[in-house]
Amino acid sequence: MAEVKVPELAESISEGSIAQWLKQPGDHVEKGEYVLELETDKVNVEIISDYTGTLSEHLAEEGDTVQVGQAIAIVDENGSAAAAPKEEAPKVEEAKAEPAKAEQAAPAQEAPKAEAKEASSTQQVIASPAARKLAREKGIDLTQVPVADPLGRVRVQDVEAASNAPAAPAAAPKQAPAAKKAAAPVEVNDNRIEVVKMTRRRQTIAKRLVQVQSEAAMLTTFNEVDLSAVMELRSRHKDSFVKTNDVKLGFMSFFTKAVIGALKKYPLLNAEIQGDHILKKNFYDIGVAVSTDEGLVVPVVRDADRKSFAEIEKNISDLAVKARNNKLGLSDLSGGTFTITNGGTFGSLLSTPILNAPQVGILGMHTIKTRPIAVGDQIENRPMMYLALSYDHRIVDGKEAVGFLVAIKDMLEDPEQLLLQG
Repeated sequence: MAEVKVPELAESISEGSIAQWLKQPGDHVEKGEYVLELETDKVNVEIISDYTGTLSEHLAEEGDTVQVGQAIAIVDENGSAAAAPKEEAPKVEEAKAEPAKAEQAAPAQEAPKAEAKEASSTQQVIASPAARKLAREKGIDLTQVPVADPLGRVRVQDVEAASNAPAAPAAAPKQAPAAKKAAAPVEVNDNRIEVVKMTRRRQTIAKRLVQVQSEAAMLTTFNEVDLSAVMELRSRHKDSFVKTNDVKLGFMSFFTKAVIGALKKYPLLNAEIQGDHILKKNFYDIGVAVSTDEGLVVPVVRDADRKSFAEIEKNISDLAVKARNNKLGLSDLSGGTFTITNGGTFGSLLSTPILNAPQVGILGMHTIKTRPIAVGDQIENRPMMYLALSYDHRIVDGKEAVGFLVAIKDMLEDPEQLLLQG
């Protein structure tokens, strides 16, 4: 027998939750084949088997939290799916030869077998991790739960409904732990309220955002930028840019270049705090916030100062696709020095972005609105965007923060300056 263990993931990740078993007990497994999907704080990782054989047992269930190095499955390197029935034959003959002894042993021996069969059949049921956990707590067999989902997936509501069946009094002692999870409101308002456990990633996002607000002296300063010049430049070159580079010329490359130029003038916004020391970074790995179904992730454009407009656009496009397909690796998300987030894609006019720790600065972009602006002695309608810079006041003073934002504004209103940034 060989154990499948949770491998080393990254320095900052010590545990994860089992999102989905890709192989079930009895399935044949090849060495290097994926056996489960593990959800970590940052990305989902598919875990492989280092052995060839039959997956004989799950040591943890979907939704369980497991540690790096923990054994999570057993692979029988000499086993096969048909091995189990052959082992039962001698026991049948033995029972015939010694009926009295078999009857005495039956109560002690058959209970584990029944539990094993029940566990195996339960694993075949399609159920959410939250439903599985609730079923374990209430002692409910998932195979006996009536399902409302047309796809046959058992949900929390189905388990709750099964717990209210006639057998409810026997299961009452096991329901005590569930009381802490506010199960009662779900039973009362079954058709209107759905209790969904937060994913590990959402829990991590929540903890980090609260941690940033409690540990950093976060402040936000605002400005507005006239994007007439950028839009005119994009209009003139967008067709040739696509033909030459096979990618669209978007706004993000302009903003990334402007941020880098401003960071070079105000290096403390490209730093981080460690204890009572400031780490100034002389490289520019720019994080770009991307919204996914699982929550916000911030993949990183490496050495953005050395990349052309086309390279930045391609890099951001590729990272966004990987994020939405849940294919980001840990290396895609670690080590950013500054972050850009664009709430304008969802129509946000103004917001105060929260720092992406341990970074000390984040730029918020917003939707472009045509507004009347005084240009000299004239009033003209211009495409305007509000910019927001949140920063850690522990090492960045207001003067530097305002200067940083003004520098970005100046470069975007005169985009030829961006060519001088290299």
